[in-house]
Amino acid sequence: MSFATDNQHSSVSGSNRTSKLTISSYILDWIVVIVLAAIGGILYKITGSQHVFSLDDPNISYPLYSDTFSITVVGIIALAVPAVIIMVLSLLIPTSTITASVHGTRELSPWKRRLWEWHVGWLGLCLSLAGAFFVVSGLKDIVGKPRPDFLARCDPDLSNISAHLAGGLGLRREGAAVLVRASICQNTDAAVIKDGFAAFPSGHSSFAWAGLLYLSLWLCAKFAIIPPSHRTGHSALTRNGPPAYPLTSRPAAPPLYLLLIATIPAGLALCICATRYSDYMHAGWDIMSATIIGIFFACLSFRWYHTFPSTRLISPTEDGGGWAFPPRSRPHALWVAYGSRGYAENDNISGYEDLELRPVGH
Repeated sequence: MSFATDNQHSSVSGSNRTSKLTISSYILDWIVVIVLAAIGGILYKITGSQHVFSLDDPNISYPLYSDTFSITVVGIIALAVPAVIIMVLSLLIPTSTITASVHGTRELSPWKRRLWEWHVGWLGLCLSLAGAFFVVSGLKDIVGKPRPDFLARCDPDLSNISAHLAGGLGLRREGAAVLVRASICQNTDAAVIKDGFAAFPSGHSSFAWAGLLYLSLWLCAKFAIIPPSHRTGHSALTRNGPPAYPLTSRPAAPPLYLLLIATIPAGLALCICATRYSDYMHAGWDIMSATIIGIFFACLSFRWYHTFPSTRLISPTEDGGGWAFPPRSRPHALWVAYGSRGYAENDNISGYEDLELRPVGH
């Protein structure tokens, strides 16, 4: 994939330098995503903190059930399915839509546009999932909170409690509760015990929201599934004259069936969260905290690379049309000077840098 330069008649060596620099900036993005995912995987594998607990605590005395949605199933639903949908819909963008868009001209290669939408669609999705995975895995290791079904996993040695005491008022007053360490568990399956201290926050919930909410936002942006908004700086009617703009140009609400389709992924994420509670894998706060993390990374990652139809790019009457943001410009591929306007070319703010080594205007 090649990227735009400011001068279509620049030397071959200059064009190559520009393309390599811009491409390198997105390779670096992918490296950051991979590193986040890799560190998250390491944190997921290691044995972290194991919080002391009370054998009389009803909050960790629930029965041990199997997962309604296994880790593999959640991975398919939150990663593979959104990736396939983004790829297919990006490659099926009609040529007429590309050439007629606010960012398009007849010189813009439809296939380069499609591939760019596919690329940044996947990049944002992977950033959302990798970020959530990294944060949640780290928090699980630090907190080490027992799951609601922990005692069923543990099978504590009730005949030798004194050998595993960690604290509690029961050490000084008879009949009061005592706290014990994980060494009291008779279950020899170390993986089951390790997973028993992974209650906070919920990995399934954060991963589901990070992937599926991102997909919902992506669908809403690409198909303009947002509430209609009033034009900035205009009134619908003047006091003693005709309408400020024609009624036919005023925004209209999208069809409800599109809203239903776009919210199905987010609804599925909510369903996955509910099963984590009904399966006795997490307390409510564990799920709520993970939901916040997943939503944060989904919104951040989507907004990092994509516009909404209402995103103001140049003036109050122009918007982003739901397209991905253009590639970074040559001078700003990897950094900008203090006080710069951003990573787009300053003299090309009203246009779009094509992926065919030519700037595109309106």
